[in-house]
Amino acid sequence: MKKSISSSSRFQTFDLLATLVAVLHSDGAVLFANAALEDALGTSRRLIVGTDLADSFTEPQVLRNALAGVKSNDFAALRYDAWLKRPNRDLLPVHVIVTQTDHTDEIVVELLPLEQQARQEREERLLDQAQANKELIRNLAHEIKNPLGGIRGAAQLLEMEIESRELTEYTRVIIHEADRLQTLVDRLLAPHRRPHVVGDVNIHEVCERVRSLILAEFPRGLRVVRDYDTSIPEFRGDREQLIQAVLNIAHNACHALAERVAAGDAQLTFRTRVARQTTFGKQRYKLALELHVIDNGPGVPDSIKDRIFYPLVSGREGGSGLGLTLAQTFVQQHHGLIECDSEPGRTDFKILIPLP
Repeated sequence: MKKSISSSSRFQTFDLLATLVAVLHSDGAVLFANAALEDALGTSRRLIVGTDLADSFTEPQVLRNALAGVKSNDFAALRYDAWLKRPNRDLLPVHVIVTQTDHTDEIVVELLPLEQQARQEREERLLDQAQANKELIRNLAHEIKNPLGGIRGAAQLLEMEIESRELTEYTRVIIHEADRLQTLVDRLLAPHRRPHVVGDVNIHEVCERVRSLILAEFPRGLRVVRDYDTSIPEFRGDREQLIQAVLNIAHNACHALAERVAAGDAQLTFRTRVARQTTFGKQRYKLALELHVIDNGPGVPDSIKDRIFYPLVSGREGGSGLGLTLAQTFVQQHHGLIECDSEPGRTDFKILIPLP
């Protein structure tokens, strides 16, 4: 036991990880369990240390065989899927990684909950996608903007030379369409041009501003529900960007609710919560804001469910396909992320932002 206590201070950095980590003696006894493993098992570290970790699995012999293989240097690391037993709780499916360390009598065992692993992979895809979108938008917008000015200018000069009123109608169409494209390009470039104005942000003031704008546009047939955790602290951010991000999500939801608005039973919910010891964007945070924008509409069409944050992808006719792309950009500028969970009758856009 003395060894377990003296060793534990060396492993404190494992407490910063979202994955479940245990450091074992080569005989399988737990020398250290990180905070995430404590939470998953619902047992204090003091009670975990000294126990045989294999007993926490439905098939303990698989881990014992893995430890024996590491001890005899048959391999440096081993991966397999297993079920973790938890007192008074459901079994937890995990991906187990058994790894050698520099100390021959110590072995690190990582347990990645399969649901968490899938979530992390989804978040990584969202981040990579957002970065690719940003580069695509900037490059495409600049490529469009330069010739667009020339087309508009040429049409104006041509209009001055033409005497026929019927022919000037054509030049006016060119000028009008060039202006429309210019507006689109400006919207694409807006997040990258506008400076990040940082101040103290109260997320409920943001929600209330969006709520008033939505109710002004949809005064009948829509019920807006507020489900706030008023203990959420203020944080540093760009209030106007966050208003725009939440408004874009809420606006999309309201258009998806068109049939329910007409029937008079449409509902939009703003829900705020604090998430503790959560991981997103490849980082772990002690506290984070969870802002849910939930509607009771038909859900995101399956055909675009994996592409809703792509630029110019829209689920409704006449939509620009920029609202969610810009919302994701604004939230990521706050080191956050937007996730979407949708099924018929319920769509939940969750905004995650680190809190101080």
